[in-house]
Amino acid sequence: MKHVSEIGGIGGAEGTAHGPGGPPPFDVTLGTDGLPEWLDPVAHAAATVRGEQLSRFLPPESGAGRQSAVLILFGDGERGPELLLMERSGSLRSHAGQPSFPGGALDPEDGDPGAEGPLRAALREAWEETGLDPGGVQLFGVLPKLYIPVSGFVVTPVLGWWRVPSPVAAVDPAETARVFTVPVADLTDPENRATTVHPSGHKGPAFLVESALVWGFTAGVIDRLLHYAGWERPWDRSKTVPLDWRS
Repeated sequence: MKHVSEIGGIGGAEGTAHGPGGPPPFDVTLGTDGLPEWLDPVAHAAATVRGEQLSRFLPPESGAGRQSAVLILFGDGERGPELLLMERSGSLRSHAGQPSFPGGALDPEDGDPGAEGPLRAALREAWEETGLDPGGVQLFGVLPKLYIPVSGFVVTPVLGWWRVPSPVAAVDPAETARVFTVPVADLTDPENRATTVHPSGHKGPAFLVESALVWGFTAGVIDRLLHYAGWERPWDRSKTVPLDWRS
């Protein structure tokens, strides 16, 4: 897998990284057969972790909230295990420049939100945003649904193994500034870890990697995955990074 930390958008006549008519065929069957051994702790965590162990924000009991999904895609890079992330365009009105997992809201054609819907949405959105070939992804786990109060999204994190890597890039530069991978070794390096402090007073984990500050929902999920997979290393939680009030 090539490192794609500096791949930018695709412009001109070739304005997308994929063809018209929807993504190529892909499989939403969950399975752990054939996974590399280093992913075993992640697969175990996905099968055993509870929502309250991942976040204090859980979906409303009323069923309110917009159903969505994100793809947490692990690959085998030049420096070992890595994660695929994308960075939002700096011109967006909300969360400009913020790194995130590929993902978005479920469409009706994705299917049942309580069944295969989030799996299809996670792969479809990753294709739409990064040009990823979803046929090369093996889905192996689903984390409990979480809630983002500020946007009202109910998010299903879907775990995938990049079994057959494909080229990726920012499909729409107006929405995505870049697509990049982060070695897990960098995410677990104590020197790259910090606590963000929002003007509201809220604190949360963060990662300073690939010339980006990963924080918010994305950092929270990564932080908990590292912890429950047994990959976390002790780090200085008193090291803080302030966030702009517009974040």
